[in-house]
Amino acid sequence: MSQPTRSATVELRIQAHPVWPLRLPQRSGMDGLTPIRQGVLHRLLHERLDGEEHAVHVRVVQLTGGDVLIGARSAYREAGERAIRRVRRALGVDLDLREFHAAYRDDPLIGAAVRNNPTLRPAGRPDPFEALAWAVTEQLIEYVRAAAIQRRMVAALGRHDPITRLRNSPSAGVLAGTAPARLEAFDLSASRSLALVRVARMVAACRVDLDDPDPGVQEDGWRRLRTIPGIGSWTTEILALIGQGRLDQIPAGDLGLIKLVGRVLSGGDPLARADEQQVRELFARFGRWQGLAASYALRMGGIPVDALAA
Repeated sequence: MSQPTRSATVELRIQAHPVWPLRLPQRSGMDGLTPIRQGVLHRLLHERLDGEEHAVHVRVVQLTGGDVLIGARSAYREAGERAIRRVRRALGVDLDLREFHAAYRDDPLIGAAVRNNPTLRPAGRPDPFEALAWAVTEQLIEYVRAAAIQRRMVAALGRHDPITRLRNSPSAGVLAGTAPARLEAFDLSASRSLALVRVARMVAACRVDLDDPDPGVQEDGWRRLRTIPGIGSWTTEILALIGQGRLDQIPAGDLGLIKLVGRVLSGGDPLARADEQQVRELFARFGRWQGLAASYALRMGGIPVDALAA
């Protein structure tokens, strides 16, 4: 294998024209990893080349007319190129959503939301392991509390750049060597702390490959992860949707979806709750777009009483 080419600093810039209308996030993420400064989204990523991690500072800004300018600064050109590809995927720059919008802009359940916000995409993450680890921290608790846990983990165990003052989430290798008791000190429950360490060990030992784009490899990885106590379908579906760009995967155990489908099936009862199977059945008709359809459903203001007419 050839050695990566190093220089003092490599600055890469690409201007991308989104395949479908895109609007960059307008607010910084609650975990503190994606600050937005004067309209520019910043992200610190780490790319592994020949067994070593190399930091990449990525910046993204949307230009007048809708194009996206992505810059990456690193000591290695290869690291910058990989980071740009990750960010493009996470932001959905190259997603062609014409078929989805043509098919569902008049859908009785999500049609109004689709028409009102044609730029919506699931909030992707550039690192699949980060999506998986954060999903574990978000199991069965409020997101605000989960985000506070994530910030503590980033501060204590994450990677940082002293020049930009940006931080990246902890790597699988770091979490694999972390005692569950230390994670509990960040307010993560004992069972989830142990599950997170076991997940990190499986990834760090390369028993699952979260970066492989092949659907078969991804699905085999989900099955392997679900052998870990505390890792169920919701966690791997969040990994798939948010971390691997699988719009055909719906996190059916999401409390918001369980409440939403309960209201739909009950004809509007705000206290009704569905089960995971009922969520899957309601969204099955969206086929390979189930994850995107669910994202729209969660952003609806009200539930049409005729939502089952489709």
